[in-house]
Amino acid sequence: MRIGGVEVGRNRPPFVIAEMSGNHDGSFERALRIVEAAAAAGATAVKLQTYTADTMTLDSDRPGFVIEEPTSLWYGRRLYELYEQAHTPWEWHAPLIQRARELGLLCFSSPFDASAVAFLEELGLPCYKIASLENVDHPLIRTVAATGKPMIISTGASTLAEVDEAVQVARDAGCHDLVVLRCTSGYPAPPDDANLRAIPILRERYGCEVGLSDHSLGIGVAVAAVALGATVIEKHLVDDRAAGGVDAAFSMEPDELSRLVEEADRARRSLGTAEFAPAASEAGARTRRRSLYVTADLAAGTQLTVHNVRSIRPGHGLPPKYLDDLIGQRVVRDVPAGTPTDWALIGREAPP
Repeated sequence: MRIGGVEVGRNRPPFVIAEMSGNHDGSFERALRIVEAAAAAGATAVKLQTYTADTMTLDSDRPGFVIEEPTSLWYGRRLYELYEQAHTPWEWHAPLIQRARELGLLCFSSPFDASAVAFLEELGLPCYKIASLENVDHPLIRTVAATGKPMIISTGASTLAEVDEAVQVARDAGCHDLVVLRCTSGYPAPPDDANLRAIPILRERYGCEVGLSDHSLGIGVAVAAVALGATVIEKHLVDDRAAGGVDAAFSMEPDELSRLVEEADRARRSLGTAEFAPAASEAGARTRRRSLYVTADLAAGTQLTVHNVRSIRPGHGLPPKYLDDLIGQRVVRDVPAGTPTDWALIGREAPP
């Protein structure tokens, strides 16, 4: 499949998405820096989120509208205030998208309701992402599918049955180009909860490209995902973690993203094929293996023994496994020390 003209698949470099989220921290100039950092680091795309506090929740402090998990980065925050801080103003979208295009970077977004889809359609985005916690919003999935654009569905906090439903809804609504991302909706996500062995299962189950939306620290989990068949990798990006941002604590800085891009593609290229044969790069190494050499000057008719034939490097003679076949045979010509053995040395043809 292709997204915005970029081929997505296992024979191509991983499609790396830099997620801005709310790391602009309310500054348009910082948002621009994040876009520019994503391009400089070699990301394939930068992703925005399109919502307002009012399209996400109610301005309420009733139970459920305040984050109550003590381990959460946002413990004690009212949802409305958090989304008000984290949202990307809609008037920023067009200039951010334009800047990405100038830098050769794809730019798309996660819409969170139908009004966001309608707004984003006017901006000509190449694809859309359904965020993990929205994959149960079937009306939203249908609205996105109706655009005819490729769709990326994230699976954090989901059961397999819920993912089955989301994929089926997308396809029934006309989505032909689909990517399903393994995800753990923890911030940061413990590596022990990544369960990356699900990635090939997702590919087989849905017959589509698969990947990872990664909230863990570092690049190890993402690189491992590529080794298991992920073709799309999404990581949060911040220009400077120390400067803050709602997601800064689990976001990558530009130099980390650059390493991810490099190492993810290195992992992809290292997969190669299942063929077990010497690689072209090993041709020189094969000549440095042990082989059988004559170690003393021999006159024609001299018998080969363990005293005048040895297994040494380099590997231009017969393999050491033929030592017993040579011992006791007589050479048919004069042989100087340092001569690699071959079957002609004893007047025989090579065995079949």
